[in-house]
Amino acid sequence: MIKRIKELFMPVLLAAVFLGGIIIMFTGNNNSNNAETATAVQVKVPEFTALAKQGEIFFNENCSACHGKNAAGTERGPSFVDDIYNPGHHADEAFWRAASTGVRAHHWPFGNMPVINDVTPEEVTAIVRYVRELQVANGIATRAHTM
Repeated sequence: MIKRIKELFMPVLLAAVFLGGIIIMFTGNNNSNNAETATAVQVKVPEFTALAKQGEIFFNENCSACHGKNAAGTERGPSFVDDIYNPGHHADEAFWRAASTGVRAHHWPFGNMPVINDVTPEEVTAIVRYVRELQVANGIATRAHTM
């Protein structure tokens, strides 16, 4: 009797596992909050320093259309409130280079980031301070980059 149950049940179990894998493959895992997630993440907003308050203004004018309110990400760009952007992996200089030269897509499925011509180095400095203060408030700390 048990042998017969195994004979009947195993093909059903294998089919369920196979179909489950196919469903996951086509729908993706939407439980992740990393830089590849195409939706906004929940962000704790701290009391900003004066420089970060200026950075928030510049960020909202130049970056939020793609990177979202409070750098939480959108369907057009990743959240910067993600460990992949911690200062040990993406130093402040990465933000300055991104604005001045653009960025080839490498951590996300959003496509390449264009050059942002309308920001000055001083504005980028304030934007970086804003992003870093958001990161600290959300538990993102500098970690050494490892490959």
